[in-house]
Amino acid sequence: MSEPILSVRDLSVTFPSEYGTVHAVQNLSYEVHKGEALAIVGESGSGKSVSSLAVMGLLPRTATITGGIEMMGQDLFAMDDRQLSKLRGNTISMVFQDPLSALTPVFRVGQQIAEVVRIHHPETSAKQAEKRAVELLEAVGIPEPMRRANQYPHEYSGGMRQRAMIAMAIANEPELIIADEPTTALDVTIQAQVMDLLKSAQEMIGAATVLITHDMGVVAGFADRVLVMKDSRMVELGAVDDIFYTPQEDYTRNLLAAVPRVDAGESGRSRSVAGAALQKLAEPGDDGQEIAPREERPIVLEVEELHKVYPITKGAIVRRKVGEQRAVDGISFDIRQGECLALVGESGCGKTTTLMEIMQLRTPQQGVIRIDGTETGSLSRKERAALRSDVTMVFQDPMASLDPRMPIADIIKEPMRVQGYSAERMNERVDWLLSMVGLLPEHAARFPTEFSGGQRQRVGVARALACDPKLIILDEPTSALDVTVQAGVLAMLADLRARLGVSFLFVSHDLSVVRHISDRIAVMQRGRIVELGETEDVFTDPQHPYSRELLSAVPIPDPEVARTRRREAIDRSAFDGADKTASSPDPTA
Repeated sequence: MSEPILSVRDLSVTFPSEYGTVHAVQNLSYEVHKGEALAIVGESGSGKSVSSLAVMGLLPRTATITGGIEMMGQDLFAMDDRQLSKLRGNTISMVFQDPLSALTPVFRVGQQIAEVVRIHHPETSAKQAEKRAVELLEAVGIPEPMRRANQYPHEYSGGMRQRAMIAMAIANEPELIIADEPTTALDVTIQAQVMDLLKSAQEMIGAATVLITHDMGVVAGFADRVLVMKDSRMVELGAVDDIFYTPQEDYTRNLLAAVPRVDAGESGRSRSVAGAALQKLAEPGDDGQEIAPREERPIVLEVEELHKVYPITKGAIVRRKVGEQRAVDGISFDIRQGECLALVGESGCGKTTTLMEIMQLRTPQQGVIRIDGTETGSLSRKERAALRSDVTMVFQDPMASLDPRMPIADIIKEPMRVQGYSAERMNERVDWLLSMVGLLPEHAARFPTEFSGGQRQRVGVARALACDPKLIILDEPTSALDVTVQAGVLAMLADLRARLGVSFLFVSHDLSVVRHISDRIAVMQRGRIVELGETEDVFTDPQHPYSRELLSAVPIPDPEVARTRRREAIDRSAFDGADKTASSPDPTA
């Protein structure tokens, strides 16, 4: 094998803190060769990102770094910041997790790409650099690259911003590209496109790639070798097939077992840990009686022909309507007692707008919403306040939805206090609720910052259960969690549904998760439900082309399947004739 492009030897990184020294990375060693894709995987806090920032020379001055890092024979620790700056963007480049934060909001995208070219090639004229920027945008698949080069980052979608970051990363044909969680916040179809693009970019310029991620499905279809990290140390390193099929360490096996698979129903493959609790729903109840069929259970939520239209206006002084955006365009569905309906689709399809229309408990713009048989438009103020105990919500970001100044007990008591519960009853329910979500009574006195992400999400679920709701709306409740933590939260939700008979409206773009938690699935596209059916029916025999495209884009944590699997892409323009949505002057923005 040729000499490695990157060689990391016994890398250790520590940070000082008020609680003592934090060992972020300990004795990490690996090599990356030309054209190779190495994936570094592990849970949050394992040291993945810190190790890549050490390679880039971007760690803060408070960090203490020992060991050695060589890039094409050059000792990076022997370089000063000026010398490292010549390497960054030229020999080594990086694709960051959040492209909106990584791009400067006050400069046009084309200018930012051209700047990368001119910094490392000062002989290049401004005109030549601008031309190169347009060529790069075209190379990464951005439509109308000349016009798009003159737009600002906020005018790009999330997927397009990530494409622009990749264009910037390959601008000077680097020897090594480091991609730090490049698909975390993206929909499955955009995620698949970005990973295909990253692979193509790697092949186009012959660069090596270090992919940092916790998504094992993405790893299976991209990496040549996999490095597994846990608690700041390397646990295992090997070829992608060896890691997936014959892992040597228990932690690696547990990491793979926790990944929900979209193909779990095929060929007798085992379900994830979350699926085990779901089996309770199919078993006889405590009294030996079978659980009633769906048609015999009462309807908890009913939505009929719901519409939500936003006007598109133009003008600085005199605003005038130039079009309209149909965020929700006549959707209908219902949820029965003890049932979980998953609402899936890409960002912008209308999922969140649908949730907000339900949670407002008011008269919708058009259509009807009924909760437990009562129309929300007919409620008085007092009735609306009382109904809020029947419909609760668990948000995507548990840290942002919990008050950091309040102990957990007060956070859980808050909805009960609004509904007039006595102090004695609230105290009794706090202990019961904590036990229901797998936490301990002594956790009640702690603050949100003292919990992990998975524990905070459990607190959010406990708060949602405080007043015995009939329906819980879950908005991407596991998208920010590691796979092992995610599996625990999903198992908890499934167990609660089986024990308490509560209904779920589960919103997600992760179809692997959806398969393991839902009874039925509603697929949304451009404000409409294009397919609605039983979960297994939709996964095994999807009827709509968009459903098939979504399913074909979901990464599967199996290298052999990933290598032979074909993605199905549809001609989206085919739906334009049937789409009533009046677009803005720039519909692609």
